[in-house]
Amino acid sequence: MSPEFLGLILLAALLMAIFVGYPIAFTLIILSFIFGYIGFGARVFDLMFFQTIGLMKEETLAAVPLFIFMGHLLEHAGLMERLFKAFQFILARVPGSLYLGVLLTATIFATATGIIGASVTVLGIMAAPLMIKSGYDPKLSAGVITAGGTLGILIPPSVMLVVMGPVIGVSVIHLFAGAIVPGLILSGLYIGYAMGRSLLRPELGPPLPLEERATSYGQIFRELVAGVIPMGFIIFAALGSIIAGLATPTEAAAMGASGALLLTILYRRLTYEVLRDAAYRTLQTSSLILFLAVASNIYGSVFTRLGTGTMIAKSMLALPVPPLGTLAILMFVIFLLGWPLEWPAIILIFIPIFLPIIQELKFDLVWFSILVAVNLQTAFLSPPVAMAAYYLKAVAPKWELTQIYRGMFDFMILQVIGLAIVFFFPQVALWLPNLLFK
Repeated sequence: MSPEFLGLILLAALLMAIFVGYPIAFTLIILSFIFGYIGFGARVFDLMFFQTIGLMKEETLAAVPLFIFMGHLLEHAGLMERLFKAFQFILARVPGSLYLGVLLTATIFATATGIIGASVTVLGIMAAPLMIKSGYDPKLSAGVITAGGTLGILIPPSVMLVVMGPVIGVSVIHLFAGAIVPGLILSGLYIGYAMGRSLLRPELGPPLPLEERATSYGQIFRELVAGVIPMGFIIFAALGSIIAGLATPTEAAAMGASGALLLTILYRRLTYEVLRDAAYRTLQTSSLILFLAVASNIYGSVFTRLGTGTMIAKSMLALPVPPLGTLAILMFVIFLLGWPLEWPAIILIFIPIFLPIIQELKFDLVWFSILVAVNLQTAFLSPPVAMAAYYLKAVAPKWELTQIYRGMFDFMILQVIGLAIVFFFPQVALWLPNLLFK
């Protein structure tokens, strides 16, 4: 049996194990060991050792637990609630004000945390009861909350981009700069859609009841200051310092985590239980991502050494389609993979398989990375496996899952439009990195 064909069996075995439900990381290691030993003998042990050591020397990955810790602390600090309250008071008389308030809050908060579950959960807790009380449309409300919450996976400092940088071989700083404009475009599409529907059909998002409005301008000012200034401090510490070239992603993540800890103390929200919960959840998420990174790195090295990656690349390049057609096929495959798989598995396992094709076609790797990021964000809004729906359902039990899915579907279409904009106009993703770094 040829090594290339053995690699195809290895890939098929992985896909079968994933769909059966076996733990991905352990599956990757076991399959790598078995097929690697069959393919090139005891050298597989040396390969596994050096791949693990090499990945653990990647300094950028140290930013992953720090950014995650920062996000969990900010969730407890109550900054999102203060920010949302300020927008609620300012926009109270506007039809669809809660839609606008949620999306503005989610966009700003996305620049301080890249944790989808935390964002959707907090947005649901603070906005869903008020939306129900104010007579807002459940489907549009659910779509706004879930779509807004997923912005954190794209808008820097995104944990996904931190992981993606070393995998693709692109500077994380360039990825952060490249993701800002597409993230703002998507936010603008969401806002335009929600406010347009509210203006055409005011019953979908009526102005807030009098008892939910501010009693004075001073109250509005206090909430705005309490919500915006601390967030500005965190944004500069975590994102501004990176873009300005003052800190590496790892240093900026440490600054952001320290700032989040300080704000949690100043807001008198820091308790032993809060600190323990944030640390425990950080350990859980970081361990999952980094252990999967090690396992997928081993798998990828075995797969590459068998020559199957090169064979797949040559087969794709031989298809009678133009380069953009090949890229469109890859984006469609990534979109389909986003239904059953979480983003770490797709980036760490499948992107290295596709990368030789992109390099051979000479596409810009920053542009390709942003396309993948927007595509994976779309997967969070794609039923039936969209995780954002389950996060929201857990904190808004009055809304049926079918209503949440229906609301998400409209925003998934907007997401596809955003993906098409980045696909056909690469400068959307490349303009800011070229301006800042070239």
